[in-house]
Amino acid sequence: MNYCSHCGGSLRFDIPSGDDRSRYICDACQTIFYENPKMVVGCIPEWKDQILLCRRAIEPRYGMWTLPAGFLENGETVSEGAIRETYEEAGTRVEIIAPYMMLNLSFISQIYFMFRARMPAPDYEAGQESLDVRLFREEDIPWKDIAFSAISSTLKQYFDDRTQGGRFSFHIGDVQKV
Repeated sequence: MNYCSHCGGSLRFDIPSGDDRSRYICDACQTIFYENPKMVVGCIPEWKDQILLCRRAIEPRYGMWTLPAGFLENGETVSEGAIRETYEEAGTRVEIIAPYMMLNLSFISQIYFMFRARMPAPDYEAGQESLDVRLFREEDIPWKDIAFSAISSTLKQYFDDRTQGGRFSFHIGDVQKV
């Protein structure tokens, strides 16, 4: 950031009085600009014993597989955002079953919040951000081609929970930079 979005004044990067970390501060109007983590929301869309994955048509990780997920928009609840992202990327409607996983990716200032979701029908199609969308059984997951470590962690936990008699609970964890 170089200029204040309120008055156009120049910004400096400094610790505001009473704060404990550096922020952008406008020299003219003294507005302090806070940068906060981005929230990524998504679903594990379930159809019988399969889950739906999307093959990315955008960077980063073009051509790799992921769960439908994306950045939460202002004015949305986390479940609304997850449902919207699933429809945009996979062309399918889902019904939220329960919150499933929250992962902190502090090294990139992101938080992933994933839901288990039920597909009422196996109707889906690739959206603008997807090259392909497919249902997978656990043994067919393209593990080497999963786009993000947060998605790999979510999928591994999901299949582990499913193996343990389908006792799904809410999980919280941290993803470390590799």
